[in-house]
Amino acid sequence: MIGEPLFDSKAIADRVTAIGEAISRDYAGKTPLVVGLLSAAATFLADLIRAVSIPCHVDFIAVNRYGDGEGIALEKDLAVPLDGRHVILVDDTVDTGLTLQYVVKRLRERGPASLAVCTLLDRPHRRIADIEIKYRAFEVPDVFVVGYGLDYLGRYRELPALYAHGVWPA
Repeated sequence: MIGEPLFDSKAIADRVTAIGEAISRDYAGKTPLVVGLLSAAATFLADLIRAVSIPCHVDFIAVNRYGDGEGIALEKDLAVPLDGRHVILVDDTVDTGLTLQYVVKRLRERGPASLAVCTLLDRPHRRIADIEIKYRAFEVPDVFVVGYGLDYLGRYRELPALYAHGVWPA
């Protein structure tokens, strides 16, 4: 079911390093708040903050989709206020953009000085919501991806690379 990686651990490390360098340049002289969207983005976020050479703070937010998949609810909120902060929201995959649109809207309501989106994987061909992505590691085709923190039924998060999985969740 899982074959050759779409992106091996070296390719991932190279992209994370490049994004970390870009964030360090873009936020020089600032201390951004890096917000991870739990839980699949945790691995990416952990590597990303180690690739950033400026001080930053970290927090997490979690949302849950329910019903027919159209409903979204906040499951875990941030522990710190956003007023006047430079926020970088880190997600694992931007697909339709609907979940991210919900989260971005909620975060913007809290008055950050700036809000940028960073994603490990991007599927722009599936986008429904208009989402601006400032930092992206990889653009992927219409395949279900596991590894490097992404799972299928709780499995495969531990894999060091990103793999196409043969099954889309129901």
